[in-house]
Amino acid sequence: MLESDLLVPGRIFADVRIGSKKRLLEFISLTFAKKNSALDSREIFENLCAREVLGSTALGNGVAIPHGRVTGIDAAEALLLRLSKPLPFDAEDGKPVDLVFAVGFPIERSEDHSKLLSSISTRFSDPELQAQLRAAADANEIWQLLSKSYA
Repeated sequence: MLESDLLVPGRIFADVRIGSKKRLLEFISLTFAKKNSALDSREIFENLCAREVLGSTALGNGVAIPHGRVTGIDAAEALLLRLSKPLPFDAEDGKPVDLVFAVGFPIERSEDHSKLLSSISTRFSDPELQAQLRAAADANEIWQLLSKSYA
């Protein structure tokens, strides 16, 4: 499964204004719940925060992949956010984050989830893709970049 398989245009957000890591995780949680009424935003938020306590999900170079287990979904779901202003995210390289690929996984553990995270991490570590995503005019152009990159 590719990240473009997880996303639809309505789950890509460009130039999001968020002031802190906590507010970012809240935004992600609320957005997941808004897109699927079976989900509990508080549970999602707590799971995302618990994962961050284990260690930052920042990859470096301004990219993070916050993720967690979510009750009420049968398959992984994702959001992609490009922030208008980079946020501190406790990245090993010390760089703030402006590209965020958030993933919610079903409660049941699966090898596929580890493989998917590894694939997303590899893909979003590509400096060329990072530059293209940062230069994209809007969410639609971001969607087009991700879709075309696998054609």
